[in-house]
Amino acid sequence: MPYTPPSGFYCDRLIHERERRDGEGSLSKPIRFLSQDFISLKQECLKKKILFEDDFFLASVDSLGYKELGHKSSKVKNIVWKRPKEICENPQFIVGGANRTDICQGDLGDCWFLAAIACLTLNEKILYRVIPPDQNFTENYAGIFHFQFWRYGDWVDVVIDDRIPTFNNQLVFTKSAERNEFWSALLEKAYAKLHGSYEALKGGNTTEAMEDFTGGVTEFFEMKEAPKDLFNILKKALDRASLMGCSIDSLVPARFETRTATGLVKGHAYSITGVEETQYKDSKVRLVRLRNPWGQVEWNGPWSDNSKEWTIIKKSEKDRLQHQIAEDGEFWISFEEFKKNFTKIEICNLTPDALEDDKVHKWTVSVNEGRWVRGCSAGGCRNYPDTFWTNPQYRLKLLEEDDDPEDNEVACTFVVALMQKNRRKERKMGANLFTIGFAIYEVPKEMHGNKQHMSKDFFLYNASKARCKSYINLREVAQRFRLTPGEYVIIPSTYEPHQEGEFILRVFSEKRNTSEEIENKIEAENPVPAPFSAAEESEEDKQFRTIFQQIAGDDMEITANELKNVLNRVVAKHKDLKTDGFTRESCRSMIALMDTDGSGRLNLQEFYHLWNKIKQWQGIFKQYDSDHTGTINSYEMRNAVNDAGFRLNNQLYDIITMRYADDKMNIDFDSFICCLVRLEGMFRAFQAFDKDGDGLIKLSVLEWLQLTLYA
Repeated sequence: MPYTPPSGFYCDRLIHERERRDGEGSLSKPIRFLSQDFISLKQECLKKKILFEDDFFLASVDSLGYKELGHKSSKVKNIVWKRPKEICENPQFIVGGANRTDICQGDLGDCWFLAAIACLTLNEKILYRVIPPDQNFTENYAGIFHFQFWRYGDWVDVVIDDRIPTFNNQLVFTKSAERNEFWSALLEKAYAKLHGSYEALKGGNTTEAMEDFTGGVTEFFEMKEAPKDLFNILKKALDRASLMGCSIDSLVPARFETRTATGLVKGHAYSITGVEETQYKDSKVRLVRLRNPWGQVEWNGPWSDNSKEWTIIKKSEKDRLQHQIAEDGEFWISFEEFKKNFTKIEICNLTPDALEDDKVHKWTVSVNEGRWVRGCSAGGCRNYPDTFWTNPQYRLKLLEEDDDPEDNEVACTFVVALMQKNRRKERKMGANLFTIGFAIYEVPKEMHGNKQHMSKDFFLYNASKARCKSYINLREVAQRFRLTPGEYVIIPSTYEPHQEGEFILRVFSEKRNTSEEIENKIEAENPVPAPFSAAEESEEDKQFRTIFQQIAGDDMEITANELKNVLNRVVAKHKDLKTDGFTRESCRSMIALMDTDGSGRLNLQEFYHLWNKIKQWQGIFKQYDSDHTGTINSYEMRNAVNDAGFRLNNQLYDIITMRYADDKMNIDFDSFICCLVRLEGMFRAFQAFDKDGDGLIKLSVLEWLQLTLYA
C-alpha cells in the first residue's frame, strides 16, 4: 500500500499527478477553480430565475483588499458593487470585437496586467481561450461569467458573478473606452479572485500575466545589453504570436509612473503591439507600435500621432500601419528612439498548447513541481556550500542537437524557467517574492543513469556548466542556454537558505529533452536483525547481560521504564555525548521496534539487537555532531540517515525535518534515535507484509491501525 504522508502539500501533489493523467488541467479540460462548475451553476440560476452571487468572492471589502483597500481604508467607504445592468443601459460583454482600446486603467496599480491584456487582443485564438466568447447580458443571462488562466502548470476555469466595484456609478478599476462594454472589467475581477483580492494585483511584471494567459515562458532583454538583431527578434516574436511588453526603469521610487517631457511614463508597463518597416524619403525606417494601458498619454516625438513624418507617407501605407490620430494611448515610435528611451523588454514565447496549429515554432516542454523546506531542502545558493547540495535536484537529458547549429557547434538550445508559486496570493499574510535562481552542472559520464542525489563533495569540486545571470526577486527567472547533448543536473534555489516555498521548474527546447527530479530508490540495508550468538559476546556484551538480568528480574523481560533506566545509565557514562537521555516515549518506540513476540516488553535477545543498533547509531551521531553541542544540523540528517543504511526520497527527508527538528533546525540525540527506530520499524513491518517482494502491500483497517498505533 503506497504511503500517504500527513502533509497537505504531498497529498495535493499526489492528487495533482492523478488529475494530470486523467487530462484534467489541460486546455480541453481545465480544473474548476474552487470546484465551481460554470455550466451547472448557470443552469441552477436560470432554473431558479435568480442572478448568481459568488460565495467565494463576495461583493465586500474582503474582496477589495487587506491594507490600502481593506476595512480600515477610507478609499472603500463609498464603493458600491453593481451589476452592469445597474450601471448603464444595454450593457455588452464585447462591443465590435475585443481590442486594445477596450482597456483603460482605473484606480489600481495593475498596469502590468492591463499591458498583458492589450497584447492578448492581438491574437484572437489566445484571447478567446482566456475569455470564452459565448457570454452576454441578454440570452440566458444569469449574472455569471467565467475566464480561463494558466496557473502553475494547469489551466483553471474561474467563475465570477458580475457585481463590479463602482464609485458615483463609474467603474473603480479597469474599464473600457465604451461605457457599456464590460469584458475587461470582468476579466480583471476573475484574475483578482484567482489571487484573493483586487489589491493583490497592485504592482507586478507584465510577464506574469502574459504567462498566465498562455502558459508560455518569458525572456527578458535589457536594452543596454540587447543583441544586434533585436528588431528581427521582436518582429519574429510578434509573427509567432508571442506577447511582448516593455518599460522604462525609474531609479527613484517616488517618480514611479511619472510623465516625461516626451510623453513617456517611467516605471510603467507598455504593450508592444506592432513591429514594422516603412519607406520614408529615400530609405526604410523601422518602427515599433506601443500602447499605454491608461488609454491616454502618448509619445510626442518623431512618428507620434501628429508628427510631421506621417505627412509624406502614402495613405495606403498609413492604413497598413493602422495609423490613427487619437488620444487612445497607442502610438508609433522609431526603433532608434525606442532603444534610446526604453530600458527593458519582455517576450512571452508560447508553448505548443497555446497555439496548437502553430507551424512556425514548436517547443518541447517538461514540467516539474517542487518545494524548498526549511532545514531540509531550502539550501540557498552556491554561496552556502554546506547546504546548497540539499536543494531539490533535477536531472536533465538533452537528447538531440539543433537543426541549425551556430558556428558548426553541436549543441542543444533550451530555456530553463524557475517560477515560485503563490507569493502574490499570500501577500496579505506578509509574503514577498523570494530572490531565486538556478545553476546547471554537467553529470560525469560514469554517473549517467545514476539517479542518486548529488553529494556535497560533487558541488565542492565541480564548477557549474551554466547558470542564470543573477538571482532576482521576480515570480519567474528564465534564461536561454546552448549546451552539448548529454546529462545535466539543475539546482533551483532561493538566494538564502531556510526560505520555504513551492516552485515549478520548466525546461523548454526546440528538440527533445527529459527532466525529472532525482529521487533515491526507497530501501533499507538489513532491516531484519541477524540471529543472536552468545559465543560472539564481548566483555561489554557480558556486562550488559549482567545489567539486563539485574533490571529484568526473574521474568528476564524489561518494560519501557526499565529500558529507559538502563539506557540512560549507560549513555551517562559517555561524557562526550551531550544528551539529557531518553524519554519514556522514546523507549516505548524502541520496544515496539524490537518486540517480535508482541509482549510489550524486551527479552534478552531483543534487547541485544536494540543495543547493537543504538551503538551503531550513536557513532553516526557523534560523527555529525562535530561541534559537540549534542545536536546535529537538520541538513546533515540526509547523510546521517544514509550512513545508517536507509535510502529515502526528498519528500521523506522533508517529513523527517518537520517531525524531528527543533525551531533552530537541529536534531538532538533522543530525536535522532527515535527517527531511526521508527524508520527501521516501518521498513521491517513493510517487508513482513510484502510477501511477494513487489514493493506493494495490502492492509486491512485493523492491520493498519495495529501497525501504526504500536509503532
